[in-house]
Amino acid sequence: MGLLEEMKTMGISVDEALVDRFMRNASLYERMLKKFPAMIKDLTVQPDFDGNDYTDIIEKAHAIKGATGNLSIDPLYKPYTEIVNLLREGKPEEAREVLKKVLPVQDEIVQCIEKYM
Repeated sequence: MGLLEEMKTMGISVDEALVDRFMRNASLYERMLKKFPAMIKDLTVQPDFDGNDYTDIIEKAHAIKGATGNLSIDPLYKPYTEIVNLLREGKPEEAREVLKKVLPVQDEIVQCIEKYM
């Protein structure tokens, strides 16, 4: 099983990404997927955020949301969209709970991609 096949088993909309964003170029899509783990490490959002200014967290979560949307990584895109919206609405506790649930999924996806690097 290759990377794209394994991504499909994890709920990633590979076919949608290939058709809608990558002109059916599977090698380009794989190259972009392989950049994802480094981006996630650079933009890590931890659930222990405190304080009243969530600007940095919103920016990081929004960047992850954009990348996962472009790559059709739906299991991360939807939760990060929710996290951004909740923080903008001033609901950090709810955002923290969503983040806690998505981080194991994120780790699993990153580990899967890293196997093919």
